[in-house]
Amino acid sequence: MSTETTSGRPRLPAALRLGNAGVVYALVLLVAVLTFAAQAQGRVFYLGPTNVANILDQTTLIGLMAVTTTIVLISGNFDLSVGAVAALGAAVCLSLADDIGFWPALFAALAVGAVIGLFNGVVVQYFGINAFIVTLGTMTAIRGVVLIVTDGRTVTAPEGAVRDGLRAVDGGSWITPNLYLLAGIVVLAVGAWRAARSKEWRPPRILVPLVAGVVLIAASPVAIFTIRITQRTLYLLLLAIVAAWVLRYTTIGRRLYASGGNPEAARLSGIAVDRYKVVAFVLNGTVAAFVGVLYAARLGSINPSALSGFELTALAAAILGGTSLFGGLGSVGKSLVGALILITLRNGFNILNLGANWQGLVEGVVLIVAAGVYTISLRRGQTRRIREAETPAATGPSGEDGPEPPPPPEKPTVSAQPGAAVRKED
Repeated sequence: MSTETTSGRPRLPAALRLGNAGVVYALVLLVAVLTFAAQAQGRVFYLGPTNVANILDQTTLIGLMAVTTTIVLISGNFDLSVGAVAALGAAVCLSLADDIGFWPALFAALAVGAVIGLFNGVVVQYFGINAFIVTLGTMTAIRGVVLIVTDGRTVTAPEGAVRDGLRAVDGGSWITPNLYLLAGIVVLAVGAWRAARSKEWRPPRILVPLVAGVVLIAASPVAIFTIRITQRTLYLLLLAIVAAWVLRYTTIGRRLYASGGNPEAARLSGIAVDRYKVVAFVLNGTVAAFVGVLYAARLGSINPSALSGFELTALAAAILGGTSLFGGLGSVGKSLVGALILITLRNGFNILNLGANWQGLVEGVVLIVAAGVYTISLRRGQTRRIREAETPAATGPSGEDGPEPPPPPEKPTVSAQPGAAVRKED
């Protein structure tokens, strides 16, 4: 990934530009501000191992839902019912566990989530009802079902096999090896991989990771940083890695992006658009139910109003990560960074003892600013691509004015249906 040059001026690689990496820069800036503020007030070091482990653990539930919410948004839909589905999954699991056993109850909860997701997807895609209306109605109805299942009371997991099952699902934790050593090995491997695959010598691209990897490995005996990783954090890492790989490197991922970005063109290409959109809903419902079980495993109980507003937080994390509400654009990794921003803000308020009065206001402002940054950067990117496409037609091969081009053909009639025009991305 080399630095591009336009009109003699160097430009950052695409992955490091504001439109692509803005959410990462925002997280780095937020952590830096909170670290300096905590040090100025004489509080605990913000980036200490204990607090980093707490942030990762607190991010897992939102992160799990942000991953599948991103997939639904990429497909061109969104789901407002995941918070209620999570509460129902926990209620079903705890209500049935004492009668049929924990593991059958867990699978029943996941099946309930999958069925609700299937219902949402079928109604939206095959009956043509707007996803906002369908999932809003589903959310309201499922909250009523939760009240029925729990009888309006808190359901507590009984001691014995049920508690043991909950601990098996979410009770483990492990101390990581030295993260400086792991980072050095990874960075060194990236440099070696680039050197092996590079057809021409590019010192910054190859030497920077090689040198950085050697420095990190050499400093690891002195610089030691280990954190405690919980079992639910491993679930998040596994889901995020699999989802990112499928979206980026497989035909399924490409077809999902096409289904959300331009469904009519995707149908004409032979893609089963409705099927991909429905499967996204099913996956979202299943993961939501599992998130509810993880929530109940940590508390040992579930109440009817639990996880209220959870769906909006997951949606906010995806939007912070640059996922489009109109489909065809999104990244699982960036959505996780968006979730980290939201949890880091809450954690920072607690560390700095600022109270919760300002938390909602700050989160709302951050969300609006992030959406504005992405909107502006996308518009600038579209303008730049148009100008770059017009430049070769206006100049000859040597950069001088060439012969006058022929008049453009008449514009074809453009369908008024959404998504009819094919969008070309970098």
